[in-house]
Formats: sequence, structure tokens, C-alpha cells
Amino acid sequence: MKQKILIVEDDKAILTGLVDLLEGEGYSVVQATEGNQAVQLFTRECPDLVLLDIMIPEMSGYDVCKTIRKSDAATPILMLTAKGQEVDKVVGLELGADDYIVKPFGINELLARIRAALRRRHIDEEPLNVAPFSFGLVSINPKTLEGKRGNSSFAITPREVKLLQLFIKHEGEALHRFVILDKVWGVKYEGTTRTLDQHIVKLRQKIEEDPSNPKHIVTVHGVGYRFKKE
Repeated sequence: MKQKILIVEDDKAILTGLVDLLEGEGYSVVQATEGNQAVQLFTRECPDLVLLDIMIPEMSGYDVCKTIRKSDAATPILMLTAKGQEVDKVVGLELGADDYIVKPFGINELLARIRAALRRRHIDEEPLNVAPFSFGLVSINPKTLEGKRGNSSFAITPREVKLLQLFIKHEGEALHRFVILDKVWGVKYEGTTRTLDQHIVKLRQKIEEDPSNPKHIVTVHGVGYRFKKE
């Protein structure tokens, strides 16, 4: 059975090119040119992956992503962003996007990201370890995807939970970016390490007292990250 991809793109030339490319690669494709239509098609068609442009009419890509994530935490969402939209990438990942692809992109890069995201879905479908855990002033409940730092509460994503569980398991070790990607995103992840770095930025904003001077997730320059409980 063909894997189904929902493409959400309002530029007709880009949309036509993407449809032709993905159908030529053996995928089944459904397409939307604006946000409300995208949400309706997602609910009706149950795609295996969503390729989602940020700048679309009626409902932005951010809102589409947020709406999908309210009912579906597993389907991969790859966001298309214009070159240099760094803030947009962070916001997209915070809302639950799995990865982002910067326009203009190459065909091989796009196909590699799609294949990697579809493979990762099977990893993400493995159940989380739902035992609550804590460190410093932070407590996490994986079952409800809720966290607290002192008296402040925050929502946390399944991938952020996996990141923290990995860090705690290897407390004090300098974990290479590629090791983290292998363990959390899957051994055949073909995307960029910037995806990991953007997730770390958002995670620090939730768990650190001062995200600009982190005490728990510390950058090891040229390598990756080291975790400290206290």
C-alpha cells in the first residue's frame, strides 16, 4: 500500500512540482492550497506525512500544525520555511513540527528528509517510558506530557521527554549530536543537526532558570551536549 503525503502549498508552480516528484517516487499525494482545507484533508485522508508551507492563506502553517497536534501526536510534519526564517523554525518545532526544510531545497535533500521522517514514525510509535522523573527543580510526567519547574507549569512533547530520558541515563557524559539523533530521531536520520539544536533551545526555555546560561543542558562545543541533574 502506498504511503500517503499531504502537501500544503499555495504556490501553484511549487505545488505541481512537488506532486509530480512525489507521485513519481511512488507516494500517494493529496494537496491543499490553504490552511482550512489542509486541516479538513488531514482529518479525512489520514496521511502518513504532512509537507507544510508556513506562509499559506486562511490559516497559517503554524496554526495548521497546532491544530493537527491537538488530535495527532505521531504523524510527521515537515515545515517549509523561507531562507533565514530562524525564529519561524523555532516556533514550528515548538508547535510540534518534526523537521524543517529551507527553500530553495534540492530534490535529493527533500526526498531524504521525507524518507527519514517516515522511518522515524515507527520509532516514535514505540511507547514512552511513562514513569515520572525529576531533576533539580524540574519534574516531568511523560504520561500527561506535563512538566513543572518550581511553581511554573509547561507542556512537553514526546520527543522532548525522550531527549531528557536519554540525558538522564547518560548524566555527566558529553553526548555527540549524532549519537543523540540516533537515539531519539532514529539510527537512519538523514536531516541536519540544527533540528536537534532547535529542540534544545526550546527545551532549555522550559527547564532552565536562565536559558541563556543553562545549568542542566550544557553545550560541549564541537561535540554536542552534557546533562547535569543539579
